[in-house]
Order: sequence, then structure tokens, then C-alpha cells
Amino acid sequence: MEKETHTTNTYTQPLCKASEKSEILLHAQPYDISANGFYFHNFEEYQQKSSTLRNDYGAPVEEFEIQFIDGDDLDCALFKALDIHQGNFDAFFTACEEWNEDQKIKVIIAVGEAGYSFDPRKDDPDDPDDFDIELYELDSLRDLAEQFIEEGLFGEIPENIRFYLDYDAIARDLGMDYSEIRLNDTNYIYRCS
Repeated sequence: MEKETHTTNTYTQPLCKASEKSEILLHAQPYDISANGFYFHNFEEYQQKSSTLRNDYGAPVEEFEIQFIDGDDLDCALFKALDIHQGNFDAFFTACEEWNEDQKIKVIIAVGEAGYSFDPRKDDPDDPDDFDIELYELDSLRDLAEQFIEEGLFGEIPENIRFYLDYDAIARDLGMDYSEIRLNDTNYIYRCS
């Protein structure tokens, strides 16, 4: 399989083509212990299977726990961050189809890590791009400290003085405002405003 790449910050990261994107598989586990659950790939398939499901006594089954079974790692993290359940998983499918990778990452960080609220079910759902997040694809806070020095964030520092800077101490200070998360085999350093 051929892979495209793009460069971000200081290293190259592979991007999967759309044809390589794995299909999402969820499972509807009934709360009724006398009924069996089922797997589904989209909301329409869920509706068809759930409308015909009966428990051992012939009664319809109405309440399910929705479980993420298979799909992209990023979609799995989004599923967890949005706390997907029977009442909102149809919006989850829409988000997975329509949002790009950056939007998914912003929502995962803002909602799953920083505690922001986000409801994808609303008629006019929140825009993932509305979250004010500084995001860096770097391996450590020390790398962020080095990047900030190079960009002149701390003012103009002569090259011969840079060897004497304590980048680890700067990284510890940055750790008061920035956090790290690993998503999709990529380490992100972020700060929510």
C-alpha cells in the first residue's frame, strides 16, 4: 500500500489514505440478560436489528449499552471522550465521517482531557474548531522548550549562551501550562485556553 506523508514540525508522519480507513464496528449489548446483542456498522443497521430483537420471552429489547469493537484508534479515543451511549451514537457516526483528523484530536483533548462539554446531537452541533487549543506534535516538553528558544519566545538569546540553558528546567516550567497525550502513535503537547 502506498502512503502519503506530510511534514509537521521536525519529523515526517505517515498519513493513511481514505481507502485504508478501517470501518467502525460497534456492539449493542442489551441490559436485558435474557437477550443477545448484535454488531453493527452504522445507525441504519442498528435500527433494523434493534427493531426486530426479542428476548427469550418474546418481549422487545429497548435498552442497550453501546461498545466500540473495531475501527481507527482515533475514532476509539473519540468514542471514549464523547462518552457515547444509545442516545448519541448516531451523531458519533456522523462525526467520524465528516470531521478531519485535527478536529477529532481537538475534541478528544478538549472534552476527554480538559473537561469541556460538547454535544454532537444538537440540531446545530458545536464546531470542533471552536476549541482554543495550542497543539504541538513533539516528543517531550523539553522539545517544546527547545522549539520556543529557537523561535525567540524568550527573546533573542545568543547562540553561544544557548549551550548553558537548562532546557529541563524550562520544560518543567512549561509543564505547569502544557500537558501531553499520545494519540494514534503520535505524542501531542497541548494547552487549552
